[in-house]
Amino acid sequence: MRSLDAPRERPAPRRYSATSLDGEILEGEFTSLCLVLAVKGDCMGCRSVFDAAADAFGNVAVLIVARTDSREPWWDESVHPVVISPTLLDDLAVRWPPFYVLVDPVAQRVVSEGVVFAPAQVREEIAPFLV
Repeated sequence: MRSLDAPRERPAPRRYSATSLDGEILEGEFTSLCLVLAVKGDCMGCRSVFDAAADAFGNVAVLIVARTDSREPWWDESVHPVVISPTLLDDLAVRWPPFYVLVDPVAQRVVSEGVVFAPAQVREEIAPFLV
């Protein structure tokens, strides 16, 4: 299974603000290629993102981002960082979760994007950018 839309290359921010699941205000910066995975509460399709192993998406930094917090237990159990940042999702022009964007911080561009069906599918779609 593959994403349905062709990627829309567009600008990406270098820095972002977010809130941790514990309520801590965070200031982040993309310093390497980063896979941003957009999720939402009450989304069983998002669960595979939270449950994914550390290397499930390949050799790339991973950031799970939601517009709002959720108390589903698997949000706290992910090996990947999980943050709340509606501004980052807006800045990346994320249309709907579950969705991914691959951010190139050097070019400050979104270089790939798509709907998340499974970690293996995302890994396959971004693999050409990880060389």
